[in-house]
Amino acid sequence: MRADRLVRAIALTGVVCVCRWPDLPCAAAQGLSLGSVSEDRPIEISADAGIEWQQDEKVYIARGNAMAKRGATEVHADTLTAHYRPSKGTGGDTEIYRLDADGHVTIKGERQTVVGDQAVYDVDQQIGIVTGKALKMTTATDVVTARDSLEWYDQKQIAVARGDAVAVRDVKRIRADVLTAHMTKDKGQPAAGKPEKAAPVAAQAKPRNSAMPLAATDESSRISRVDAQGNVLVSTETDVGRGDYGVYNADSGIATLLGNVTVTRGPNTIRGQYAVMDLNNNISRMMAAPATPGTAPARVEGLFVRQDQAVAPTVAPAGAPGGGTPKP
Repeated sequence: MRADRLVRAIALTGVVCVCRWPDLPCAAAQGLSLGSVSEDRPIEISADAGIEWQQDEKVYIARGNAMAKRGATEVHADTLTAHYRPSKGTGGDTEIYRLDADGHVTIKGERQTVVGDQAVYDVDQQIGIVTGKALKMTTATDVVTARDSLEWYDQKQIAVARGDAVAVRDVKRIRADVLTAHMTKDKGQPAAGKPEKAAPVAAQAKPRNSAMPLAATDESSRISRVDAQGNVLVSTETDVGRGDYGVYNADSGIATLLGNVTVTRGPNTIRGQYAVMDLNNNISRMMAAPATPGTAPARVEGLFVRQDQAVAPTVAPAGAPGGGTPKP
């Protein structure tokens, strides 16, 4: 490894040392739990162009293909700025409470990856906000994109996409001004006929501050529910539903749309205020919204076009090129 990139955390002591300048004191670094990892783990920071320590501003600035790593979580960017403060413990240690990333940002967690141009991660609240162009979050089964921002709430396992937000799984697609994706974790299963063997006792005991994950994980992350707000569009290969609000249950494949709802399949359209779409079985149900006192109940309307009317034959008038009575 190049000397100008050798800026590593000492795994068993839980401190970050700028090894390029060995005469500088070390500062304990806690936090950065993007991947829900233990708070005992150190943060490792490395960069091609070196790290600048501004003691008056209480920041470390890593430039050039910079990376901050803690456990299974990595943050990559052109420039990383880590803000630190005195820790709550004794001994004059410090802790990182915020991380700013700028330029070609990639956040790799245990179960998802987020890309953008800029990012701010609040270690205390475990909240990350990614902005820029071509925003995208990828999980094992889903892809979420947005125009304005992607927000990640680590403790709640919730992602919020703002601005022409789109979530895609296979051929199912949901789009809205704002999408709130609720995540869930699936644990991997042992191969059939091969029961898991208990780990040796010696292998189970690991140092408390080990930089390795606390346990090997086969978990994958996926979206279990999506709440949609504003200009909602739900689509499959055959059906398209639109409304003001929507809720999509990814486990059951049921999408519920509210407010100015239309569901179309080819040239056929039904309109109402409340629809339930079974995206797995291509079944849609439109229902009238409950009437308010003093008003007539809203009606459900449908327009169904015969196939021979949908594409009517065109006959050129007599005398026109190709027109007139066909010759036998």
